[in-house]
Amino acid sequence: MLHHVTHLSVNMATKSLKRVFVSPFLINSKRLYSDSGKPAIKTPLYDLHNKYGGKLVDFAGFTLPVQYSDMSVSASHLFTRKSASIFDVSHMLQTNVRGKNCIDWFESITPVDLKGMAPGTSALTVFLNGNGGIIDDLIVTKVNDDTLYVVSNAGRLEVDKNHMMETSETFRRKGKDVTVEFWDVSQRALIAVQGPKAAAAVQNLTKISMDDLTFMTSAVGSVAGVECRVTRCGYTGEDGVEISIPAEKAETVTESLLQCNDVKLAGLGARDSLRLEAGLCLYGNDIDEGVTPVEASLTWLIAKRRRIDGNFPGADIILHQIKEGVKKRRIGIRMESGAPARKDALLKDPKSSEVIGKVTSGCPSPSLGGNVAMGYVAESLKKNGTELLVNVRGKDIPCVVTKMPFVPSKYYIKK
Repeated sequence: MLHHVTHLSVNMATKSLKRVFVSPFLINSKRLYSDSGKPAIKTPLYDLHNKYGGKLVDFAGFTLPVQYSDMSVSASHLFTRKSASIFDVSHMLQTNVRGKNCIDWFESITPVDLKGMAPGTSALTVFLNGNGGIIDDLIVTKVNDDTLYVVSNAGRLEVDKNHMMETSETFRRKGKDVTVEFWDVSQRALIAVQGPKAAAAVQNLTKISMDDLTFMTSAVGSVAGVECRVTRCGYTGEDGVEISIPAEKAETVTESLLQCNDVKLAGLGARDSLRLEAGLCLYGNDIDEGVTPVEASLTWLIAKRRRIDGNFPGADIILHQIKEGVKKRRIGIRMESGAPARKDALLKDPKSSEVIGKVTSGCPSPSLGGNVAMGYVAESLKKNGTELLVNVRGKDIPCVVTKMPFVPSKYYIKK
Protein backbone atom coordinates (compact mmCIF):
# COMPACT_ATOMS: atom_id res chain seq x y z
CA MET A 1 0.00 0.00 0.00
CA LEU A 2 3.41 1.83 0.00
CA HIS A 3 -0.04 0.79 0.54
CA HIS A 4 -0.25 0.12 0.11
CA VAL A 5 1.54 0.62 -0.80
CA THR A 6 -1.60 1.94 1.83
CA HIS A 7 -0.20 2.90 3.22
CA LEU A 8 0.21 2.81 7.78
CA SER A 9 2.27 2.55 10.99
CA VAL A 10 2.62 3.12 14.69
CA ASN A 11 5.20 5.56 16.05
CA MET A 12 6.63 3.21 18.64
CA ALA A 13 9.39 3.63 21.16
CA THR A 14 11.20 0.30 21.22
CA LYS A 15 13.32 -0.92 24.10
CA SER A 16 14.25 -4.19 22.40
CA LEU A 17 12.95 -6.57 19.76
CA LYS A 18 10.93 -8.39 22.42
CA ARG A 19 9.61 -5.53 24.50
CA VAL A 20 7.71 -2.61 23.04
CA PHE A 21 5.79 0.24 24.62
CA VAL A 22 3.57 2.72 22.83
CA SER A 23 3.50 6.33 23.95
CA PRO A 24 1.64 8.42 21.34
CA PHE A 25 -1.76 6.86 21.96
CA LEU A 26 -4.43 8.09 24.34
CA ILE A 27 -5.56 4.91 26.05
CA ASN A 28 -8.39 4.76 28.59
CA SER A 29 -9.17 1.54 30.41
CA LYS A 30 -12.77 1.68 29.25
CA ARG A 31 -12.73 3.73 26.06
CA LEU A 32 -10.28 4.83 23.41
CA TYR A 33 -10.17 8.42 22.29
CA SER A 34 -8.65 9.97 19.19
CA ASP A 35 -6.51 13.11 19.34
CA SER A 36 -9.69 15.12 18.61
CA GLY A 37 -11.21 13.87 21.86
CA LYS A 38 -13.90 11.89 20.04
CA PRO A 39 -14.28 8.16 20.69
CA ALA A 40 -12.22 6.20 18.19
CA ILE A 41 -14.22 4.29 15.57
CA LYS A 42 -14.57 0.55 16.08
CA THR A 43 -13.97 -1.68 13.07
CA PRO A 44 -16.23 -4.70 12.38
CA LEU A 45 -13.53 -6.87 14.02
CA TYR A 46 -13.48 -4.97 17.33
CA ASP A 47 -15.02 -7.83 19.33
CA LEU A 48 -12.69 -10.35 17.73
CA HIS A 49 -9.65 -8.25 18.70
CA ASN A 50 -10.81 -8.27 22.32
CA LYS A 51 -11.52 -12.00 22.20
CA TYR A 52 -7.93 -12.76 21.13
CA GLY A 53 -6.20 -10.35 23.50
CA GLY A 54 -5.58 -7.44 21.17
CA LYS A 55 -3.84 -4.47 22.83
CA LEU A 56 -6.04 -1.74 21.39
CA VAL A 57 -4.94 1.82 20.57
CA ASP A 58 -6.30 4.75 18.62
CA PHE A 59 -4.80 4.91 15.15
CA ALA A 60 -5.95 7.52 12.64
CA GLY A 61 -9.22 7.77 14.57
CA PHE A 62 -9.88 4.01 14.61
CA THR A 63 -9.55 1.45 17.40
CA LEU A 64 -7.01 -1.13 16.25
CA PRO A 65 -4.65 -3.67 17.86
CA VAL A 66 -0.97 -2.74 18.08
CA GLN A 67 -0.23 -6.38 19.00
CA TYR A 68 -1.84 -9.41 20.67
CA SER A 69 -1.20 -10.94 24.06
CA ASP A 70 0.11 -14.25 22.65
CA MET A 71 3.30 -12.82 21.15
CA SER A 72 5.58 -9.80 20.97
CA VAL A 73 5.72 -7.46 17.99
CA SER A 74 8.99 -8.97 16.78
CA ALA A 75 7.66 -12.55 17.17
CA SER A 76 4.55 -11.59 15.19
CA HIS A 77 6.77 -10.01 12.53
CA LEU A 78 8.85 -13.18 12.17
CA PHE A 79 5.75 -15.40 12.17
CA THR A 80 4.41 -13.40 9.22
CA ARG A 81 7.68 -13.89 7.31
CA LYS A 82 7.62 -17.68 7.79
CA SER A 83 3.88 -18.44 7.88
CA ALA A 84 0.87 -16.08 7.60
CA SER A 85 -0.80 -13.31 9.60
CA ILE A 86 -4.13 -11.51 9.41
CA PHE A 87 -4.13 -7.72 9.77
CA ASP A 88 -7.32 -5.71 10.27
CA VAL A 89 -7.05 -2.87 7.74
CA SER A 90 -10.72 -1.93 7.78
CA HIS A 91 -9.76 1.64 8.64
CA MET A 92 -8.58 2.19 5.08
CA LEU A 93 -10.96 3.96 2.71
CA GLN A 94 -12.67 1.68 0.18
CA THR A 95 -14.22 3.47 -2.78
CA ASN A 96 -16.26 2.31 -5.77
CA VAL A 97 -16.19 4.41 -8.94
CA ARG A 98 -18.65 3.86 -11.79
CA GLY A 99 -19.53 5.44 -15.12
CA LYS A 100 -18.42 5.32 -18.75
CA ASN A 101 -15.96 8.19 -18.13
CA CYS A 102 -14.55 6.89 -14.82
CA ILE A 103 -11.18 5.96 -16.33
CA ASP A 104 -10.72 9.37 -17.94
CA TRP A 105 -11.54 11.01 -14.60
CA PHE A 106 -9.18 8.84 -12.59
CA GLU A 107 -6.35 9.41 -15.04
CA SER A 108 -6.94 13.17 -14.67
CA ILE A 109 -5.91 13.01 -10.99
CA THR A 110 -3.25 10.26 -11.09
CA PRO A 111 -0.34 9.21 -13.38
CA VAL A 112 -1.56 5.60 -13.77
CA ASP A 113 -2.27 4.04 -17.20
CA LEU A 114 -5.69 2.55 -16.54
CA LYS A 115 -6.50 2.42 -20.23
CA GLY A 116 -3.56 0.07 -20.73
CA MET A 117 -4.55 -2.25 -17.88
CA ALA A 118 -6.59 -5.42 -18.35
CA PRO A 119 -9.86 -5.84 -16.43
CA GLY A 120 -9.25 -7.45 -13.05
CA THR A 121 -5.79 -5.95 -12.60
CA SER A 122 -4.63 -3.50 -9.94
CA ALA A 123 -1.94 -0.83 -9.71
CA LEU A 124 -0.27 1.28 -7.08
CA THR A 125 -0.59 4.96 -7.89
CA VAL A 126 -0.78 8.41 -6.26
CA PHE A 127 -3.13 11.35 -6.17
CA LEU A 128 -1.04 14.38 -7.24
CA ASN A 129 -1.43 18.09 -6.62
CA GLY A 130 -0.59 20.83 -9.12
CA ASN A 131 3.03 20.91 -7.95
CA GLY A 132 3.50 17.18 -8.43
CA GLY A 133 3.28 16.56 -4.67
CA ILE A 134 1.73 13.36 -3.36
CA ILE A 135 -1.74 13.85 -1.87
CA ASP A 136 -1.95 10.14 -1.05
CA ASP A 137 -0.81 6.72 -2.28
CA LEU A 138 -3.45 4.12 -3.12
CA ILE A 139 -4.27 0.97 -5.03
CA VAL A 140 -6.77 1.11 -7.87
CA THR A 141 -8.35 -1.99 -9.41
CA LYS A 142 -9.78 -1.81 -12.91
CA VAL A 143 -12.84 -4.01 -12.48
CA ASN A 144 -13.89 -3.21 -16.06
CA ASP A 145 -14.03 -0.16 -18.36
CA ASP A 146 -16.91 1.30 -16.34
CA THR A 147 -15.97 0.33 -12.76
CA LEU A 148 -13.00 0.96 -10.46
CA TYR A 149 -12.30 -0.18 -6.89
CA VAL A 150 -9.94 2.03 -4.87
CA VAL A 151 -8.26 1.55 -1.47
CA SER A 152 -6.53 4.55 0.11
CA ASN A 153 -5.13 5.57 3.49
CA ALA A 154 -7.14 6.13 6.68
CA GLY A 155 -4.91 9.02 7.69
CA ARG A 156 -6.00 10.83 4.52
CA LEU A 157 -9.60 9.66 4.57
CA GLU A 158 -11.30 13.07 4.57
CA VAL A 159 -8.69 14.62 2.25
CA ASP A 160 -9.15 11.79 -0.25
CA LYS A 161 -12.94 11.95 -0.05
CA ASN A 162 -12.97 15.69 -0.68
CA HIS A 163 -10.44 15.40 -3.50
CA MET A 164 -12.40 12.68 -5.28
CA MET A 165 -15.75 14.40 -4.78
CA GLU A 166 -14.54 17.80 -5.97
CA THR A 167 -12.69 16.53 -9.03
CA SER A 168 -15.47 14.14 -10.06
CA GLU A 169 -18.04 16.94 -9.69
CA THR A 170 -15.91 19.11 -11.99
CA PHE A 171 -15.92 16.23 -14.47
CA ARG A 172 -19.69 15.83 -14.25
CA ARG A 173 -20.24 19.54 -14.90
CA LYS A 174 -18.57 18.92 -18.24
CA GLY A 175 -21.23 16.34 -19.06
CA LYS A 176 -19.09 13.34 -18.12
CA ASP A 177 -20.45 10.16 -16.52
CA VAL A 178 -18.68 9.32 -13.25
CA THR A 179 -20.08 8.41 -9.81
CA VAL A 180 -17.98 8.03 -6.65
CA GLU A 181 -19.31 5.96 -3.74
CA PHE A 182 -17.49 5.52 -0.42
CA TRP A 183 -17.93 2.48 1.80
CA ASP A 184 -18.19 3.33 5.48
CA VAL A 185 -16.37 1.03 7.90
CA SER A 186 -19.80 0.02 9.24
CA GLN A 187 -20.58 -1.39 5.78
CA ARG A 188 -17.35 -3.03 4.72
CA ALA A 189 -14.34 -4.59 6.42
CA LEU A 190 -10.90 -5.18 4.92
CA ILE A 191 -8.35 -7.73 6.10
CA ALA A 192 -4.83 -8.41 4.82
CA VAL A 193 -3.63 -12.04 4.93
CA GLN A 194 0.13 -11.91 4.49
CA GLY A 195 2.96 -14.43 4.43
CA PRO A 196 4.23 -17.45 2.46
CA LYS A 197 1.34 -19.64 3.69
CA ALA A 198 -1.38 -17.04 3.14
CA ALA A 199 -2.48 -18.21 -0.31
CA ALA A 200 -2.89 -21.83 0.81
CA ALA A 201 -4.96 -20.77 3.81
CA VAL A 202 -7.27 -18.69 1.62
CA GLN A 203 -7.48 -21.41 -1.05
CA ASN A 204 -8.98 -23.78 1.54
CA LEU A 205 -11.96 -21.43 1.81
CA THR A 206 -12.57 -20.35 -1.79
CA LYS A 207 -13.03 -21.58 -5.34
CA ILE A 208 -11.08 -18.59 -6.65
CA SER A 209 -7.90 -20.08 -8.15
CA MET A 210 -5.02 -18.73 -6.10
CA ASP A 211 -2.62 -20.14 -8.71
CA ASP A 212 -4.15 -17.80 -11.28
CA LEU A 213 -4.59 -14.81 -8.97
CA THR A 214 -1.15 -13.28 -9.45
CA PHE A 215 0.33 -10.20 -7.78
CA MET A 216 -1.82 -7.12 -8.43
CA THR A 217 -4.83 -8.99 -9.79
CA SER A 218 -8.29 -9.07 -8.21
CA ALA A 219 -11.37 -11.29 -8.28
CA VAL A 220 -14.80 -11.53 -6.65
CA GLY A 221 -15.88 -14.84 -5.19
CA SER A 222 -17.01 -16.75 -2.13
CA VAL A 223 -14.60 -16.97 0.83
CA ALA A 224 -15.85 -19.12 3.72
CA GLY A 225 -19.31 -18.85 2.16
CA VAL A 226 -19.20 -15.03 1.98
CA GLU A 227 -19.07 -13.01 -1.25
CA CYS A 228 -15.80 -11.02 -1.11
CA ARG A 229 -13.30 -9.20 -3.28
CA VAL A 230 -9.86 -10.80 -3.09
CA THR A 231 -6.85 -8.81 -4.35
CA ARG A 232 -3.31 -10.24 -4.46
CA CYS A 233 -1.41 -7.42 -2.77
CA GLY A 234 -0.29 -6.24 0.65
CA TYR A 235 2.05 -4.05 2.68
CA THR A 236 4.64 -6.51 3.96
CA GLY A 237 6.75 -7.54 0.96
CA GLU A 238 5.37 -11.06 1.35
CA ASP A 239 2.88 -12.90 -0.81
CA GLY A 240 -0.68 -12.42 0.32
CA VAL A 241 -4.09 -10.93 -0.32
CA GLU A 242 -6.42 -8.22 0.87
CA ILE A 243 -10.02 -9.37 1.29
CA SER A 244 -12.91 -6.90 1.22
CA ILE A 245 -15.81 -8.33 3.24
CA PRO A 246 -19.36 -7.20 4.12
CA ALA A 247 -19.03 -5.85 7.67
CA GLU A 248 -21.53 -8.26 9.22
CA LYS A 249 -19.57 -11.24 7.86
CA ALA A 250 -16.04 -10.04 8.73
CA GLU A 251 -15.76 -12.19 11.86
CA THR A 252 -17.01 -15.26 9.99
CA VAL A 253 -14.28 -15.00 7.34
CA THR A 254 -11.53 -14.11 9.81
CA GLU A 255 -12.42 -16.89 12.25
CA SER A 256 -12.49 -19.38 9.36
CA LEU A 257 -8.96 -18.36 8.36
CA LEU A 258 -7.79 -18.67 11.98
CA GLN A 259 -8.80 -22.34 11.96
CA CYS A 260 -5.62 -22.91 9.96
CA ASN A 261 -2.64 -23.56 12.26
CA ASP A 262 -0.42 -21.54 9.92
CA VAL A 263 -2.42 -18.32 10.47
CA LYS A 264 -2.40 -15.91 13.43
CA LEU A 265 -3.59 -12.36 14.08
CA ALA A 266 -1.08 -9.50 13.88
CA GLY A 267 -1.25 -5.81 14.75
CA LEU A 268 0.02 -2.39 13.76
CA GLY A 269 3.44 -2.91 15.35
CA ALA A 270 4.40 -5.83 13.10
CA ARG A 271 2.74 -4.15 10.12
CA ASP A 272 5.10 -1.19 10.50
CA SER A 273 8.34 -3.16 10.80
CA LEU A 274 7.31 -5.46 7.95
CA ARG A 275 6.54 -2.59 5.57
CA LEU A 276 9.78 -0.83 6.49
CA GLU A 277 11.89 -3.94 5.80
CA ALA A 278 10.02 -4.14 2.48
CA GLY A 279 11.02 -0.54 1.64
CA LEU A 280 7.39 0.63 1.47
CA CYS A 281 6.44 4.22 2.21
CA LEU A 282 4.23 5.46 5.01
CA TYR A 283 2.17 8.52 4.10
CA GLY A 284 2.90 11.45 6.37
CA ASN A 285 6.40 10.15 7.13
CA ASP A 286 8.12 9.13 3.91
CA ILE A 287 5.86 10.90 1.43
CA ASP A 288 3.54 13.93 1.59
CA GLU A 289 2.27 16.84 -0.48
CA GLY A 290 5.72 18.46 -0.45
CA VAL A 291 7.39 15.43 -2.07
CA THR A 292 7.14 14.34 -5.71
CA PRO A 293 7.26 10.71 -6.90
CA VAL A 294 10.71 11.36 -8.38
CA GLU A 295 12.12 12.63 -5.09
CA ALA A 296 10.49 9.67 -3.32
CA SER A 297 12.25 7.19 -5.66
CA LEU A 298 8.84 6.28 -7.08
CA THR A 299 9.39 7.45 -10.64
CA TRP A 300 8.14 4.05 -11.86
CA LEU A 301 4.63 5.15 -10.84
CA ILE A 302 4.59 7.56 -13.80
CA ALA A 303 3.36 5.28 -16.59
CA LYS A 304 5.11 5.45 -19.97
CA ARG A 305 2.03 6.60 -21.88
CA ARG A 306 1.29 9.24 -19.26
CA ARG A 307 4.83 10.62 -19.59
CA ILE A 308 4.27 10.98 -23.31
CA ASP A 309 0.83 12.57 -22.92
CA GLY A 310 1.96 14.76 -19.99
CA ASN A 311 -1.63 15.33 -18.86
CA PHE A 312 -1.56 14.51 -15.15
CA PRO A 313 -1.35 17.02 -12.25
CA GLY A 314 2.13 18.51 -11.85
CA ALA A 315 3.31 16.90 -15.10
CA ASP A 316 5.59 19.79 -16.08
CA ILE A 317 7.46 19.64 -12.77
CA ILE A 318 7.65 15.84 -12.61
CA LEU A 319 8.73 15.38 -16.23
CA HIS A 320 11.42 18.05 -15.75
CA GLN A 321 12.67 16.20 -12.66
CA ILE A 322 12.79 12.90 -14.55
CA LYS A 323 14.93 14.54 -17.22
CA GLU A 324 17.10 16.89 -15.17
CA GLY A 325 17.19 15.23 -11.74
CA VAL A 326 16.22 16.38 -8.24
CA LYS A 327 17.96 17.91 -5.24
CA LYS A 328 16.86 15.28 -2.71
CA ARG A 329 16.07 11.59 -2.88
CA ARG A 330 14.54 8.94 -0.61
CA ILE A 331 17.09 6.31 0.44
CA GLY A 332 17.34 3.21 2.59
CA ILE A 333 19.61 3.19 5.64
CA ARG A 334 21.15 0.32 7.64
CA MET A 335 22.58 0.53 11.15
CA GLU A 336 24.25 -2.60 12.48
CA SER A 337 23.80 -1.85 16.17
CA GLY A 338 22.55 0.60 18.76
CA ALA A 339 19.17 2.27 19.16
CA PRO A 340 17.05 2.70 16.00
CA ALA A 341 16.90 6.06 14.23
CA ARG A 342 13.37 7.44 14.44
CA LYS A 343 11.47 10.00 12.39
CA ASP A 344 13.28 13.38 12.10
CA ALA A 345 16.67 12.05 13.28
CA LEU A 346 19.30 14.14 11.52
CA LEU A 347 21.61 12.63 8.90
CA LYS A 348 25.13 14.05 8.68
CA ASP A 349 28.19 14.01 6.46
CA PRO A 350 30.84 12.00 8.41
CA LYS A 351 33.66 14.24 7.13
CA SER A 352 32.19 17.63 7.99
CA SER A 353 29.36 16.72 10.43
CA GLU A 354 27.17 18.93 8.24
CA VAL A 355 23.45 18.05 8.32
CA ILE A 356 22.59 16.64 4.89
CA GLY A 357 19.13 15.15 5.46
CA LYS A 358 16.84 13.43 7.93
CA VAL A 359 15.22 10.12 8.71
CA THR A 360 11.52 9.71 7.91
CA SER A 361 10.90 6.19 9.30
CA GLY A 362 13.01 3.79 11.32
CA CYS A 363 12.81 0.69 13.52
CA PRO A 364 14.67 -2.45 14.60
CA SER A 365 14.75 -5.18 11.93
CA PRO A 366 13.63 -8.52 13.37
CA SER A 367 14.51 -10.31 10.12
CA LEU A 368 18.03 -8.92 9.71
CA GLY A 369 19.14 -7.75 13.13
CA GLY A 370 20.30 -4.19 13.66
CA ASN A 371 18.09 -1.35 12.46
CA VAL A 372 16.61 -0.12 9.20
CA ALA A 373 15.38 3.32 8.22
CA MET A 374 14.37 5.55 5.34
CA GLY A 375 15.23 9.16 4.82
CA TYR A 376 16.04 11.92 2.36
CA VAL A 377 19.51 13.13 1.41
CA ALA A 378 21.06 15.21 -1.34
CA GLU A 379 21.04 13.49 -4.72
CA SER A 380 24.85 13.25 -4.65
CA LEU A 381 24.69 11.04 -1.55
CA LYS A 382 22.07 8.52 -2.69
CA LYS A 383 24.53 5.86 -3.93
CA ASN A 384 24.34 2.53 -2.14
CA GLY A 385 27.30 2.04 0.17
CA THR A 386 27.65 5.73 1.01
CA GLU A 387 28.63 6.08 4.67
CA LEU A 388 26.74 8.66 6.75
CA LEU A 389 26.10 9.53 10.38
CA VAL A 390 22.70 9.60 12.04
CA ASN A 391 22.07 11.44 15.29
CA VAL A 392 20.30 9.18 17.77
CA ARG A 393 19.69 10.44 21.32
CA GLY A 394 22.31 13.13 20.86
CA LYS A 395 25.00 10.76 19.58
CA ASP A 396 26.23 10.45 15.98
CA ILE A 397 26.04 6.80 14.90
CA PRO A 398 27.53 5.34 11.67
CA CYS A 399 25.02 4.20 9.05
CA VAL A 400 25.15 3.15 5.41
CA VAL A 401 22.93 3.96 2.42
CA THR A 402 21.43 0.61 1.43
CA LYS A 403 19.36 -0.66 -1.47
CA MET A 404 15.69 -1.28 -0.76
CA PRO A 405 13.84 -3.48 -0.10
CA PHE A 406 16.03 -4.51 2.81
CA VAL A 407 14.37 -7.95 2.77
CA PRO A 408 13.73 -9.40 -0.73
CA SER A 409 10.10 -9.15 -1.86
CA LYS A 410 8.23 -12.39 -2.43
CA TYR A 411 5.24 -11.26 -4.49
CA TYR A 412 3.53 -14.07 -6.42
CA ILE A 413 4.18 -13.78 -10.13
CA LYS A 414 3.14 -16.88 -12.07
CA LYS A 415 5.91 -18.19 -14.34
